[in-house]
Amino acid sequence: MKNFRIFPTLVVGLIGAIVGSFSMMLFASTHFVGIAGPGNTPPAVSAAPLSGGSDQDRIIGAVKRVAPSVVAINVSVNGQQMVPSDPFAQFFGQQSPGRVQRFKARASGSGFIYSRSGDSATIVTNAHVVRPPNGAAISGIQVVFQNGTHATGTVYSENIGADLALVKVSGVKDLPPPVEIADSNKLQAGQWAIAIGEPFELKESVSLGVVSGFNRDETIGTESGGGEIQFKGLLQTSAPINPGNSGGPLIDVQGRLIGVNQSTANPQAGAQGIGFAIPANTVKEQVALLEKTPGTRQGTNAGFIGAALQTVTPDVGVQLNYKGKGVAIAQVVSGGPADQAGLQPGDVITKVNGTDVATNEEVIKAIRATKPGGTVAMQIWSSGVKKLVNVKVAERPAEAAMLMPQQQPPQQQPGTDPTSP
Repeated sequence: MKNFRIFPTLVVGLIGAIVGSFSMMLFASTHFVGIAGPGNTPPAVSAAPLSGGSDQDRIIGAVKRVAPSVVAINVSVNGQQMVPSDPFAQFFGQQSPGRVQRFKARASGSGFIYSRSGDSATIVTNAHVVRPPNGAAISGIQVVFQNGTHATGTVYSENIGADLALVKVSGVKDLPPPVEIADSNKLQAGQWAIAIGEPFELKESVSLGVVSGFNRDETIGTESGGGEIQFKGLLQTSAPINPGNSGGPLIDVQGRLIGVNQSTANPQAGAQGIGFAIPANTVKEQVALLEKTPGTRQGTNAGFIGAALQTVTPDVGVQLNYKGKGVAIAQVVSGGPADQAGLQPGDVITKVNGTDVATNEEVIKAIRATKPGGTVAMQIWSSGVKKLVNVKVAERPAEAAMLMPQQQPPQQQPGTDPTSP
């Protein structure tokens, strides 16, 4: 009897297992159809596209593609300098008559082929690479290609304010191709950035980093002494940029130019891994202008009215006896556009081109958006009187030392450097 009791139990269990399996199959077919592939097959797991292999492979490929188009630029300089007749007298704080002594020097930097035609090429580099210091004269420029070819270069044009120059070479066989230019407006923070150049005259050196930031402003002292140039809209990168890298290309992993290496943050201030490059779109714009205007330009192609601006805060409003929003004029440059238009320290800008303004950044943005030679219409509050003033925008000079403030209210400090707008 025991055996007969076990058999029905096994039969019932078997039937239950079959029914359960069928139910699970039915449930899966109706509830997991949305995550299955075609024909109810399991979905494929998608990965990021390799796009030519690993990051390392892409970086190596980009360097191999661009390196032949990168050149070393060696500049020979002749100049004069004043040296004391008795250096020991100067050491002990005594005056000693000086004498003029001639000197020869050699500087180096980097560049890259921007365009070519036959056996001639246009090379882009920094203006400071081909600009001799302290009034010295360039006695020669030698361009060295990756394959060892040497060619004599001549400076076709340069813009000190933009820190870009064009160097022309000719009679060079088998010129490498120009570097492809990327759209720097599409760059994203964190993407790879590769600097290629000749740091410390070390041939064909490569450094790697990422794009760190955008629209950086950096003030750099001029080699002619005394002045400073304020560069705006720079690209920040963590790729090390050392002396000799200047003028070389900063590229992406596709081997396209995203910037021209320019400078590094002051290491004495404790800054590390902060380099600056001129964005590719700025390079394209400036090269187009340099091709049309041989010679040397001092300007920046940026709008300028010659005024330092200060956002009106409650404290500033009390000082000026002004209630409301606006931007106060803290300083004007003697003879500058603002001065010529009759603007004075203490005036308040309330509108620019019909749009209300509340911060100095808004006014500066409107001025920079206006090409030199254009006009900005400003609604001004001046000692309780409202008036409309048209200011003709000039080109911002390259060196801040060229700008001498005309006057400034003694109780107010400017919020921006007078070079800003």
